[in-house]
Amino acid sequence: MWIFVVLSISIGLGGLFCYNRFLFRQGESRFPPTGRFVSAEGIKLHYISKGSGKPIVFLHGGVLTGSDFEQVLNMAADKGYQAIAFDRPGYGYSERPRNEPVTPIVQVRLIHAALVELGIEKPILVGHSWSGMMVLSYALLYPQEIDGIITLGGAMYKEGYPAENGDPISTIVVTSVIGNLLLHTALRFPFGTVLADRILEATFAPESIPPGYREATHALWLRPGQFKANREDVLAFAPAAEQISKRYKEIDTPVVIVAGNEDPFGTIEQAHRLKKDIKHAELIILPKVAHMLPQNHPELVMNAVDRLVRLHSKKSS
Repeated sequence: MWIFVVLSISIGLGGLFCYNRFLFRQGESRFPPTGRFVSAEGIKLHYISKGSGKPIVFLHGGVLTGSDFEQVLNMAADKGYQAIAFDRPGYGYSERPRNEPVTPIVQVRLIHAALVELGIEKPILVGHSWSGMMVLSYALLYPQEIDGIITLGGAMYKEGYPAENGDPISTIVVTSVIGNLLLHTALRFPFGTVLADRILEATFAPESIPPGYREATHALWLRPGQFKANREDVLAFAPAAEQISKRYKEIDTPVVIVAGNEDPFGTIEQAHRLKKDIKHAELIILPKVAHMLPQNHPELVMNAVDRLVRLHSKKSS
């Protein structure tokens, strides 16, 4: 009897594994890479670059890829900027290091190495959501190599972060045995798709999800590598923010802090706290705007970029 049970479970898991693999490959064929690749410390990173002029580097949040900024990139290029958006390590079509824990600081180091390799000098960095802390960390690690930073609905502090005290799903996913089993058998049926839809609804609320974004999320975010990278990032944020936020007061580059007044993730409180730490920063609270600025309000992102450029010009003159 027990042999039959084990055999049935094995066949069932094998079927789920094959079904998930089919959907992973199908998703990648529907949403292939649209940019170029650069090697940073031996890690291949995917990026999209449009236009020429003053370089503006965009770093996405925790769900999808650099394509989150697609509309912003086109607007920036039309206004005479060189707009670059990276897939952060492990997301989209960027590789993720395997020989060390991938902390936010490690990701900053890789983005820096990529920009050096591309010959990008004195960029303005724009970080959305989770990447708010990344651009602030970049300003602390490489203060002479940037012309300013912008946070968009940024997460910057441990206190108030949704996973401030840990996250059960993330903890399970990053375990070696059970985590790998879930990643390869349940992401597309039904665990992952239900979770993704709930996260998307919460992330965009109270605004609408753009057409095609849900499908792209199912195709790319619900792949084992990217989903695990995201869960690792969720767990890595709080301890990193607890350490690096103590140094935010040292930042003297121009800073623009942007948050929507309908953002459901407490980013307004984080924005006001950052303004207290960086007194010279400009704080912009946007009425009737929620969390997903790059997708739903690209024109407001560009307004912040233009404002930062003016601040840098004023400081330099």
